[in-house]
Amino acid sequence: MGGKKVLITGGTGSFGSTMARRLLSGDIEEVRVLSRDEAKQDQMRHTLVDERLRFYLGDVREISSVEQAIAGVDFVFHAAALKQVPSCEFFPLEAVRTNVLGSSNVVESAHRAGVKTCVFLSTDKAVHPINAMGMSKALMEKTVLAFARNHPDSSTKVCVTRYGNVMYSRGSVIPLFVRQLKEGRPVTVTEPSMTRFMMSLRDSVHLVEFAFTHGRPGDLLIRKAPACTIETLVAALAHLFGVEPKMEIIGVRHGEKLHEILASGEELSRSADHGDYFQISLDARGLNYAPFSDEGEPTSVAHDDFGSDSTHRLTVDETEQLLLTLPELRAELAGSSAG
Repeated sequence: MGGKKVLITGGTGSFGSTMARRLLSGDIEEVRVLSRDEAKQDQMRHTLVDERLRFYLGDVREISSVEQAIAGVDFVFHAAALKQVPSCEFFPLEAVRTNVLGSSNVVESAHRAGVKTCVFLSTDKAVHPINAMGMSKALMEKTVLAFARNHPDSSTKVCVTRYGNVMYSRGSVIPLFVRQLKEGRPVTVTEPSMTRFMMSLRDSVHLVEFAFTHGRPGDLLIRKAPACTIETLVAALAHLFGVEPKMEIIGVRHGEKLHEILASGEELSRSADHGDYFQISLDARGLNYAPFSDEGEPTSVAHDDFGSDSTHRLTVDETEQLLLTLPELRAELAGSSAG
């Protein structure tokens, strides 16, 4: 990306700030951050202190904000979203406005501005969704893939990445558990047997970079991830901080699943396996289905869903080792030792 200009929507979030730091470590010409939180922009400006970093105050819901930030840009990473499941359950139209209509603004603006590549970030909750956040993200995916299907000659390549829980991202459960353990309070757990995929921010950035390099128009790219139960996560954190875990079961929250799915069996039937990644190709058929119903097409091999209850299940020891790769957690442990 040397000498190029990159826009990160939602760039003050956990992914955006990590990606910006990574880009600025190279010979990028300019990194633009579009977000609506001026306080986080100011904090990021003072933290990174780089003249190649430019901030645009605005909202992806407003196409004029997007058009202003995207003009002259070579590449776009679209991370702006409403991500909290319970809040989206209470305000589903807000999720639609940001996650669906906002994403449509980005893809249309990127096309008109001649952006070369645009990578959209999605979530495991978009697969067989039961909550408003997942439904809005599923529609976001459909919006992007429909653009690729309807604009095969566009100079703008669009693709989607999908991943599970990003450990220590803003709003994730691990910082809450750490705070409760350090304060000697019971850890508030929804359901101990609930499973979740475990990914680091570094892994999420690597996934987006893989999509940027290898993705074709309309591709859906997924990084395989292990999972653990919430009970295992609490046990691993408690052991690292040297405390006896005490759990307070509060019950499943609005719209939560017991297990998540990163890729459905139907998607995996048209995927390529790249070791750490699945690359799911676009169904590029048109609306004339007669050739397919009259002549048929190769029968797809049946696949099971790639779910958090069927992927590699981390033990307590394995979860500890994964947690220790997180700089934020190591800092918390160092602070506890110093105290």
